[in-house]
Amino acid sequence: MTSLPSTPLGLTYSASHEAVRVELTGDLDHLHADLLVEAVDRLLAAHPGLRDLRLDCAKLTSVDSSGLSALLMVRRRTDTAGAGLHLDGRTVQLDRILEITGTLDHLTAPGPGAQALRRTGGGACGGPACGGPAEDSLPAAPSGGSEPSA
Repeated sequence: MTSLPSTPLGLTYSASHEAVRVELTGDLDHLHADLLVEAVDRLLAAHPGLRDLRLDCAKLTSVDSSGLSALLMVRRRTDTAGAGLHLDGRTVQLDRILEITGTLDHLTAPGPGAQALRRTGGGACGGPACGGPAEDSLPAAPSGGSEPSA
């Protein structure tokens, strides 16, 4: 059986005063899921006090169990940072995997950290007015040879 090659995950972000938006393109799969988690770690470190992390999922072509795991790790990290996680532009395929696995409500409901931050009036800064980037690209999957075949 031959499988189609994976499309590298592309990550592009833009930051405003209180939110960071990350556009995801390509496959969020076993080959690329770690890239999302690593990028979110860097973004949360670069934007302390961030209120909202918005993942634009409209251009994701596939999500496998490793991609789902990455989204769950991102949720844990945003909760710890007190930021809300928003999965914008969810595709039918993404909604289906979230519904089947019972994670839709968990990944789309406001987290306890984000609720507490809003109650205390905590803020964030990350845009050009605060010396942060207005828009930038995050590294995509490393280029390399072909996958081993089974």
